[in-house]
Amino acid sequence: MQYRRPTESDTTITELMIPSYANFGGKIHGGIILSIMDKVAYACATKHAGNYCVTVSVDTVDFLQPIEVGDLVSLMARVNYVGRTSLVIGIKVTAENVKQKIVKHTNTSYFTMVAKDDDDKPAPVPGLKLTSEVDIRRFAEYILRKELKDYHTKSMNEMRTSFKVNQDLSDLDKYNCIIKLQ
Repeated sequence: MQYRRPTESDTTITELMIPSYANFGGKIHGGIILSIMDKVAYACATKHAGNYCVTVSVDTVDFLQPIEVGDLVSLMARVNYVGRTSLVIGIKVTAENVKQKIVKHTNTSYFTMVAKDDDDKPAPVPGLKLTSEVDIRRFAEYILRKELKDYHTKSMNEMRTSFKVNQDLSDLDKYNCIIKLQ
């Protein structure tokens, strides 16, 4: 089995935010940032896997601070976890106001990618050689995130199958809704 250190496939993309990227509020549109995040995740995953990689899921996209037109946005990607054919890429996004010399952290996200072979079938990926405490922590964090995600999915599925409108309506009283069944 082949192993690679996470740093071997570190990837950074930096792009200037131009007016055509702005939304109606004058801030950079979240979809623009997501598109660039997908590119950096692909580049990082492909460097590690040595094969074409596709995005299968995106976890935790929180827009912590707005990005302005004129900011220099950097997206730093690193392989945090690998399975047999999958890779989890951690991405940190920063926006720099180059005139004021202010750098702010705007996003952290996790993209799960799957390596594909020439026949478009899932391809095995090299393992990770964890050589720092940070890399070990990130690997372990993903395992916990996956367990929590699986628990959440199972709980939501159970709720959907057991929900009874007549029994469970009182739980909604404290929320901002009104119920008028037809």
